[in-house]
Amino acid sequence: MHPLSAAAFLLLLGLSWCFRLPLSSEEKDSDEFTEQDLQFAQRYLKTHYNLQHNPAGLLRKSGNTFSSKLREMQEFFGLEVTGQLDEETYEIMQQPRCGVPDVGEYNFFPRKLKWSHNNLTYRIVNYTPDLKKSEVDRAFKKAFKVWSDVTPLNFTRIRDGVADIMISFGRKEHGDFYPFDGPSGLLAHAFPPGPNTGGDAHFDEDELWSTDSKGYNLFLVAAHELGHSLGLEHSRDPGALMYPIYTYTGNTGFRLPYDDTQGIQELYGAGDHDPHPDHPKTPEKCSPDLTLDAITELRGEMMIFKDRFFWRLHPQMVEADLVQIKSFWPQIPSKIDAAYEQPDNDHVLLFRGRKFWALNGYDIVEGYPKKIYELGLPRSVKAIDAAVHIRDTGKTLFFTGDKYWSYDEKSQVIDKEYPRFIEDDFPGIGSQVDAAYEKNGYIYFFHGALQFEYSMWGKRILRVLNTNSIFWC
Repeated sequence: MHPLSAAAFLLLLGLSWCFRLPLSSEEKDSDEFTEQDLQFAQRYLKTHYNLQHNPAGLLRKSGNTFSSKLREMQEFFGLEVTGQLDEETYEIMQQPRCGVPDVGEYNFFPRKLKWSHNNLTYRIVNYTPDLKKSEVDRAFKKAFKVWSDVTPLNFTRIRDGVADIMISFGRKEHGDFYPFDGPSGLLAHAFPPGPNTGGDAHFDEDELWSTDSKGYNLFLVAAHELGHSLGLEHSRDPGALMYPIYTYTGNTGFRLPYDDTQGIQELYGAGDHDPHPDHPKTPEKCSPDLTLDAITELRGEMMIFKDRFFWRLHPQMVEADLVQIKSFWPQIPSKIDAAYEQPDNDHVLLFRGRKFWALNGYDIVEGYPKKIYELGLPRSVKAIDAAVHIRDTGKTLFFTGDKYWSYDEKSQVIDKEYPRFIEDDFPGIGSQVDAAYEKNGYIYFFHGALQFEYSMWGKRILRVLNTNSIFWC
């Protein structure tokens, strides 16, 4: 491979909070974008989707070529596929991101570039002053272990000479003719396997590197980069390590997602012993077996929690937006048991185990987390399975096991004569509840792959639906 033939595969990771906010009610039409906006869109599609040069130079006249590439981009990011530039698509284009061409699943660089040997060497050429040298060493050692745990690959560090994978920090133009751009934006890039610069990974010294959620977590960025160094392309799975946008996923307990595991093992095979064989999958909203952890509204937007993710279902958005919990709230556990909105004080409460957090908008309220027994629940209650607030009564129902409690939000006490058995007061929904929410006088109870539409006036079940029908599947 020519020393710089892999330059087209530079990895330019995006901001840790690169999520799409709800669109305003006044979205831009294609005619409202300026010529500068349209030229930016054209450059984006040329870089990431191989849009061919248009001699006319005008995007509005670029016809099917521009439209077809726009469709490819919209499909990759799970947007409504229209082939027309809209506000949601343009927002994605503006997010700092990777320069590797976008392909789905665990596709690879052309010709499936991979190392021909399993015993690879790496060398850390220089260090960032943001961290101790020992912290940098540990971050890269841990990042290599992510891949060696699931393959026959072995990585050995050398202190001098030329290694298979050379690791360095640099600013702006740093020797490979593909300069960084200062703070944020382009975080790092890597070359696919091969001689000379093949496999090398470069990190932007203008970023703030950290071992936690401050700035950019070096381990997480390095693990992604090394995926490219080993031959992996980007994934369209938003839960994958190889997704183009950087997402903070926590500082401990990292497990390589299923999509990445399948991809690297397609190249190198499986190793002899995988210490964490349960590789997390990204939930599919239309799966017939879909189950949910929690549901709440936040200022009119539905938040639907499942494992380490939640969907944002906004009335003005065509598709539900799947994001990772940690990307919004690094301080909160990566799985939620229950959630509900307190409309009177504009708070959303999130529960995990014996603790709960209050959100105001997307900000954690000072003084949290608190213990669930502070709500008046017995100390024997170890977790809440589901919660639902009834606007008309001002009561919140807490479900745990086969019982539930009624909590008066105004007086902030548990009502007398509780707990009561779920089956006694809500016959037909079963003895346990996974998640619940209230809307227009109906409570929607979720248990397993089913949801029950319960009329509070009629005190009976009106419909039994599939859980995934909340996404109109």
